[in-house]
Amino acid sequence: MSAPERIPTRSVSPQELLAKGELTVRGQVRGASNAVLYCTVEYDGVSAACVYKPVAGERPLWDFPDGTLARREVAAYELSEAMGWGLVPPTVLRDGPYGEGMCQLWIEASEGAEGTEGTTGAADGMGAGPEGPAEPSGEGPLLALVDGDEPGEGWKAVGFAEVGGPGEERTALLVHADDVRLRRLAVLDAVINNGDRKGGHLLPAADGRIYAIDHGVTFNADDKLRTLLWGWAGEPLTEEALDALRRLSADLADGRPLAARLAELITPAEIHALRARVADLLRTGRHREPSGQWPAIPWPPV
Repeated sequence: MSAPERIPTRSVSPQELLAKGELTVRGQVRGASNAVLYCTVEYDGVSAACVYKPVAGERPLWDFPDGTLARREVAAYELSEAMGWGLVPPTVLRDGPYGEGMCQLWIEASEGAEGTEGTTGAADGMGAGPEGPAEPSGEGPLLALVDGDEPGEGWKAVGFAEVGGPGEERTALLVHADDVRLRRLAVLDAVINNGDRKGGHLLPAADGRIYAIDHGVTFNADDKLRTLLWGWAGEPLTEEALDALRRLSADLADGRPLAARLAELITPAEIHALRARVADLLRTGRHREPSGQWPAIPWPPV
């Protein structure tokens, strides 16, 4: 689908545009397990493309009996903004043609970018080969499958995977770029308890930023962290991450605006668990490691 022009430089913020603009459904994003509608939104002469996920189109999840996917998506955006990293596209909760839902600015992935919806293994174009991937850059692949036991310079190992068709199966090492943008996202995912961080949820933009989407299965009070970004597991957090976590801890205190906003989006038990996860990251000063109580890597991984 072709997206309209990006938001012009005007006084209307993306959040205001998404919240107040006239929402028009243009089509449906196929392949999603819940209703995902491609829309345009227009307000005060400003327009943009966006995604609208109505609550009415959500499928119930046995392990997420409370709240909605849409509200958790908005909560993930609020946490990303509070940490100062802007990893999640502007996202609001609003009424639309099919009732309440999440509305998120459409991000056009840069042409040829890896880590976007539909990428698969090295044999299928994830970005690598028998000789290993090239050193990552702002425009290179984010994920790759390589032969051998070591990830190579500029990459972090995730784990081994079986690739290839019938009769051509082989074991390859799944790696991700040793990239500061992904490292920030690994911290954010640990904070929001992301149960589904796949390669297809990473959108490298033309301006060099990486955006992360699809945060409906987050904030569970139980440990649900499943991600491809385990490359820093057990390593010390950066000072930047620790500073962001300290600010976030203060902002989550009762009476603070962020805490009040989250109380409208997720349950008290989920907020309590969120505070505990932030406190634990600050206490250990290290990236999360797999707990062993839950599959560490989502399936399929892309």
